[in-house]
Amino acid sequence: MNKPEIDIEASSAPLIEHLIELRRRLIWSIGGFFLAFLFCFYFAKPIFNFLVVPYQRATAWAGITGRQVELIYTAPQEFFFTQVKIAAFGGFFLAFPLIASQIYAFVAPGLYRNERQAFTPFLVATPILFLCGAALVYYFFTPMVMWFFLSMQQSGGDGQAAIQLLPKVSEYLGLIMTLIFSFGLVFQLPVITSLLVRVGLLTSDGLKSKRKYAVVLSFIAAAVLTPPDPMSQIGLAVPTILLYEISIIVGRMIEKKKKAEEPGESEA
Repeated sequence: MNKPEIDIEASSAPLIEHLIELRRRLIWSIGGFFLAFLFCFYFAKPIFNFLVVPYQRATAWAGITGRQVELIYTAPQEFFFTQVKIAAFGGFFLAFPLIASQIYAFVAPGLYRNERQAFTPFLVATPILFLCGAALVYYFFTPMVMWFFLSMQQSGGDGQAAIQLLPKVSEYLGLIMTLIFSFGLVFQLPVITSLLVRVGLLTSDGLKSKRKYAVVLSFIAAAVLTPPDPMSQIGLAVPTILLYEISIIVGRMIEKKKKAEEPGESEA
């Protein structure tokens, strides 16, 4: 057997081991998601009622009293598939810590010790920041958006048609899920920029010099991701700009820490 064939044989074993390890991590991740999916599907109606609370709060803001909040579905299977979407949404949310830990466990053996220590805070910060974005949507942003839409209703009489908002269950769920994911992803901005600063692809000075472009892009993203009213667009753009400023501060802190660690860098 010549040398190239020996090298191929020697490299095949580690590759198979990595594939086996990847399969094991995928099985744990998919299994965790499936169990979380079943759990959320069982409680799909209570979860949906929980998600309707912002709409109820919006009716109070709009001064609508004495009328029960109603949502409709216009196809026999619509609410069933809405519950499936709720289960998938909640299942991924509940299973995310397990999925993230499995991804980290797969890549961690290839990292240096100082890299593993640097990566851990980002794993903790990601779900916390996502929850902060989701909480902002749930307690403030969705009620504000629904209040805007409710303000377009007409009571009828005196030559006016009676126009009432009766949202479909699937469309309301799609709206609030889109908002939660949009804000959750936007709130990952400090995590993403911090990682890029950590690996040397970005600098705090570079972020600072691109501030004016970031402001413009924040309003463009808000216009794309939110309903077409100024309040909701400002409601997403302002937190995005604040998070960008936080990213600059965090990036500067990371750079100072890297400079302090350079003389005594840890080994694998």
